[in-house]
Amino acid sequence: MHKARTEEAWVRNGLIGIALAYMMFFIFLPLVLVFTAALKKGLAVYLQSMGDHNTLAAIQLTLLAAVVAVPLNVVFGIAASWAIAKFDFYGKNVLLTLIDLPLSVSPVIAGLIYVLLFGLQGVLGPWLQAHNLKIIFAPAGIILATIFVTFPMVARELIPVMKALGNEEDEAALTLGASGWKTFWYVTLPNIKWGLLYGVILCNARAMGEFGAVSVVSGHIRGLTNTLPLQIEILYNEYNFTAAFAAASLLAFLALVTLVVKSAVELRYEHRS
Repeated sequence: MHKARTEEAWVRNGLIGIALAYMMFFIFLPLVLVFTAALKKGLAVYLQSMGDHNTLAAIQLTLLAAVVAVPLNVVFGIAASWAIAKFDFYGKNVLLTLIDLPLSVSPVIAGLIYVLLFGLQGVLGPWLQAHNLKIIFAPAGIILATIFVTFPMVARELIPVMKALGNEEDEAALTLGASGWKTFWYVTLPNIKWGLLYGVILCNARAMGEFGAVSVVSGHIRGLTNTLPLQIEILYNEYNFTAAFAAASLLAFLALVTLVVKSAVELRYEHRS
């Protein structure tokens, strides 16, 4: 029998060193610089920058877009993954392709699609104007763009989980007299909860950090249609670096919290497995 081969110590240490150096240069160092620049003039200036009316409005809009987009994408993700994993139907591959569409289309293109649909010169623009409805350059457009760019996140996490589970437990529950709702609530949901939570975390992170699509449909109206990433760009372009880095530090902090929660979910899932 041949003994299992392992790489030499210098090879392992070299690969680990390269990975750590890459992460240090491209991830940790920029984060440190963001927080350092944000607090450069002191905590009082930092808090004053965060208390700016336009920045607070941008934070509120960012949270609103995430609060609306994530639950809707959870419903879609569960329904789509259940249909794809549990049933065979005509157009199944087409549905899979459409789910991946936002991952392959540039967010800027997605924003332009909404402009062509709902803008004043768009397909539905005259009808919306006649009924005094505004989507482009309004919070509604921000929410729609956020939903579009994030809707694959939950579905892509749940589809492989649903396929791995199979139909045996569901069929057993139905045979024993459980209704479809009870089967989902007591059998399916407990089995997919970690994948669902993981998808929700990724979806929320993308919703809060989205820039390209919302930039196109927002119109950059201060205090109304600027999300936090757009507000950071405006502050930086105005050479208001302290306020820009202060807002960026909040976004970075939310990203770090998301990363911690994601890691905790992964560890819990591995422990349960």
